Amino acid sequence: MTNEFSLHWFRQDLRLSDNPSLNYLSQKHKRIVCVFIYDEVNCNRKLGSASKTWLHYSLLYLNNKLDNNLLIFKGNPESIFLDLIKQNKITEISWNRCYEPWRVERDKLLKKTLSKHVEVKTFNGSLLWEPWEVLKADSTPYKIFTPFYQRGCLTKQPPRKPISNNFSFFDHKIKSLSVNDLKLLDNLGWENKVINHWEIGESFAEKQMNNFLKEGLGDYSHGRNFPNKLNVSRISPYLHWGQISPNTLWYEAEKLQQDVETINIDIFKSELGWREFFYNLMFHFPNIQSKNLQIKFDKFPWDSNDEFLKSWQKGLTGYPIIDAGMRELWKTGYMHNRLRMITGSFLVKNLLLHWQHGEKWFWDCLFDADYASNSASWQWVAGTGTDAAPYFRIFNPITQGKKFDPEGEYIKKYVPELKNLPHKYLYTPWECPSEILSEINLKLGVDYPFPVVDIKLSRAKALKAFSILKK
Repeated sequence: MTNEFSLHWFRQDLRLSDNPSLNYLSQKHKRIVCVFIYDEVNCNRKLGSASKTWLHYSLLYLNNKLDNNLLIFKGNPESIFLDLIKQNKITEISWNRCYEPWRVERDKLLKKTLSKHVEVKTFNGSLLWEPWEVLKADSTPYKIFTPFYQRGCLTKQPPRKPISNNFSFFDHKIKSLSVNDLKLLDNLGWENKVINHWEIGESFAEKQMNNFLKEGLGDYSHGRNFPNKLNVSRISPYLHWGQISPNTLWYEAEKLQQDVETINIDIFKSELGWREFFYNLMFHFPNIQSKNLQIKFDKFPWDSNDEFLKSWQKGLTGYPIIDAGMRELWKTGYMHNRLRMITGSFLVKNLLLHWQHGEKWFWDCLFDADYASNSASWQWVAGTGTDAAPYFRIFNPITQGKKFDPEGEYIKKYVPELKNLPHKYLYTPWECPSEILSEINLKLGVDYPFPVVDIKLSRAKALKAFSILKK
């Protein structure tokens, strides 16, 4: 029939290249219609403000690439698809899988329902290896990263190589919503400022990757720990939203083996491996966002201090490297990974606040807020995860600042009130003599806060509190 077409359901695969579902449909059908459904009906957690902002601009970009032919709906996918099937001659529906617990359950039921009416196919467009494929010899999931990656992943078939697609999209007349109708922007003013630090869309994901491979990968093993260097990819928001695939990143890095030391490529690929590990944990332990993976932490006496939490969220703790990281997050919707570890450790081990407070704040503020990576990373830094930092590892923000921001450029960028402070006191402003503070017109407690806690005393308090876990 001339009006027959197939449907591709965009989810977290907002790209046309290396898209397994689209590639499958393009080989079978001449006419493809693409749909995006904003589903807040079935989810157990709504998107944070940053995620909704990124999604808004991503959909604008994608719809433009599709010549304004992207169908956009809001609501329950089951009823939306059944209406589309009833009103149109749809031959097949396909999508790339998502792995959040609520989506796994929803999609299982949805596929069963839709299969009564049309053919339904699903594909892996987000991971290098499927979670149910990477298991130990006894068919149980890995809980430790190194064996997971080295024995569970690298000994399997190599990841799927990226595929090139050739589509013929159907210029349909089906009515749907506009991107603006989804009301993804919270109109707080914050979105308009933070989005200016990014270019959003598939072509910009490729641009970001190429810049990193050219400028950053060559010293990745060392430079990735320094927030003011250009040795991190900053590709995580694009990867989360599927504007680039992990397969593309994996193989594009491999292409540079003649030009880049192997250790840099291997460590970059292992970081993709950490992402796989976190998804593996989420798939096998679906309560990862709400429950300690080590149940012994359920009895831990976390503090409850709203002032501490607000100081941390606003970057007003009195520890410059902590405040720089938290302000980078608020200003750009992103935080360097080294700073995520330092700020996370400070929240849970120096302020003794529950890791879920940090997880919720990052969920709302990060453009790359990922259910798996965000939850698992916070469990790692808190020591509550399956492969976690030991409870006695407490990052010292003073020594971490000196080590990883030795020139103070990162601190001065995000904590500009300290830019005139002599370098000797940049990491410990409270030690600066009053006459010097007067000369540079800096009033501690007014222009910049005193430390919210004493670093040595808070460490001792944390170690004492964590010691109960050994009993």
